[in-house]
Amino acid sequence: MAAPDRPDLPTLALTGAALERMAHWREEPETLGRLLSNPETVVLELRGDRLEVTENPEGRATLVRRSPRPADASRLAILLGEDPGTGRPCVAVVSTEQPPGEGWINLRAAGLTLSPADADLFATTLGIANWHAAQSFCPRCGAPTRPEKAGWIRVCEADATEHYPRTDPAVIVAVTDDDDRMLFGRGIAWPEGQFSMLAGFVEPGESFETAAAREVLEESGVHITDVRYLGSQPWPFPASIMVAMAARARTLETTPAPGEMAEVRWLSRDEYAALLRSGSIRVPGGISVARKMIAQWLGADPSDVAGGAPQLPWQVVKPPGPTAATTE
Repeated sequence: MAAPDRPDLPTLALTGAALERMAHWREEPETLGRLLSNPETVVLELRGDRLEVTENPEGRATLVRRSPRPADASRLAILLGEDPGTGRPCVAVVSTEQPPGEGWINLRAAGLTLSPADADLFATTLGIANWHAAQSFCPRCGAPTRPEKAGWIRVCEADATEHYPRTDPAVIVAVTDDDDRMLFGRGIAWPEGQFSMLAGFVEPGESFETAAAREVLEESGVHITDVRYLGSQPWPFPASIMVAMAARARTLETTPAPGEMAEVRWLSRDEYAALLRSGSIRVPGGISVARKMIAQWLGADPSDVAGGAPQLPWQVVKPPGPTAATTE
């Protein structure tokens, strides 16, 4: 079976806009106090892991933007930058109130319905808020820390050391063999039928390429080669970035990692499509890079295939032409 054409990995959710973060404002004293006293400032309020959304006139979901309120002065606030939608300064505030339910949505659900700019704002808000939640105390001495520089660092109250947001890189690897089968794995805690590509965090001293080779070998027993970069996606669950890689298999025998992987298997595109149509396999979430990687290999979005698409790109038999240069 010939492999379908492989275009570059398509634009990923959470990556379609470049937020103007106005980093120089972070150095200005009392930036947040000044902005939160200005009714023109745009405020996004995070409750738990949710922001409020509404429907814009075009029928698309959009983040609810409001003016500052007195209570915001006592909340954790983070300067996001310049709001792409209004051009005004934008600040996220973290509330301890619970979201009321309707109209409040988490990023996993909202990521595909928001504009790229709003998805960027949401991902930034959630990622930095998650970091703050884990850094209330100094990792060096255990003393309390306080936010500074418009919410972009924390400072130890005992020794004044500065602590900066961290993002933990993780590699996710699309491994194919010479027959263009894909290597899939199911984690030991995952439900039956939940398969994805193999992935794991980058360790100190590793490049993305060496991390990809180590993770695939540890989780599946498969040796890989020809590792190449495909793309990346911020993944604030709680504070990661997914680095998508492709690789070719040097060996085929699989050995699932004990205590980590329930099963590892090779699947052809026809086999994967058949499992989708029978409901025997679950696909990764809609905003994940894993889903895009599968769609690139499969030649169609898995949901379209599961719905019973009659033919996939590689199944279409083209009539032979007189020369390779003939166009249809």
